[in-house]
Amino acid sequence: MSKEILGKYLFFDPRLSGSNIISCASCHNPSFAWGDSLAKGVGHGHRVLTRRTPTILNLAWAERFFWDGRAASLEEQALGPIGAEGEMNLPIKGLGKKIRDITEYRTLFESAYPGEPIDERTIAKALATYERTIVSKDAPFDHFVQGQDSAISESAKRGFILFNEKAKCAECHSGFAFTDHSFYDIGVADSDLGRGKFLKFSSMQHAFKTPTLRNVDRRAPYMHDGSEPNLESVIEFYHQGGKAQRPGQSPLIVPLKLSPGERMDLLSFLKTLTSPIGPVEFPELPR
Repeated sequence: MSKEILGKYLFFDPRLSGSNIISCASCHNPSFAWGDSLAKGVGHGHRVLTRRTPTILNLAWAERFFWDGRAASLEEQALGPIGAEGEMNLPIKGLGKKIRDITEYRTLFESAYPGEPIDERTIAKALATYERTIVSKDAPFDHFVQGQDSAISESAKRGFILFNEKAKCAECHSGFAFTDHSFYDIGVADSDLGRGKFLKFSSMQHAFKTPTLRNVDRRAPYMHDGSEPNLESVIEFYHQGGKAQRPGQSPLIVPLKLSPGERMDLLSFLKTLTSPIGPVEFPELPR
């Protein structure tokens, strides 16, 4: 039994929740580009949460986790929703026993982690191992940069130039995953302090993690609070220079003065970052 396969069992297993009906995959659904398509997540007892569920695509290269960066490792992140009262609502102290009481899991853990106890530490390691395998495949843009000029449209090519130059998107959306893994106040008009809850610098007040742009056109709605319904409205948000003006707002957020045609080109480029998820087989869970 590989650690990855064990982690997949755990990821899709609703018994990792207090209600036995919510799994990690309930919110991180491969059918929705590993999100949930909702403006805000829904947790235990159908409670609507305060933030949108982020995708878990390409987290193997992430540096901090959650919208506010409160977790320093993928293992720490994996346990966060399980123990959160409003999310999966399973006290972490009881997690190991609950999994140990499932006979087939005992055999699987002994194979994947011989000599190690079945506890929150090994459960987190297995979940994180599986999550690190959730990686986006080549998109049309990748074929373009590999030399296939016809892989994207002329509009998308103009959008790529805008992305890097006039629109300044690449200042934050950089690298393979199109994120610098950092945190900014981009001017979303809500009261959530984000990273500012943990770091008191003015620039971190209302600051949230730069999301990946991989498969971005499959992950509406947008922003940490789900306030932008589609990519057109996201582009308009940046075109206007944000919707809230605060002292700590990133100096990168200024009116872009994009023409309607330029906004369409930028949208065309963003759509070239989507690759097929492919079928994800749901496992038969241990009993």
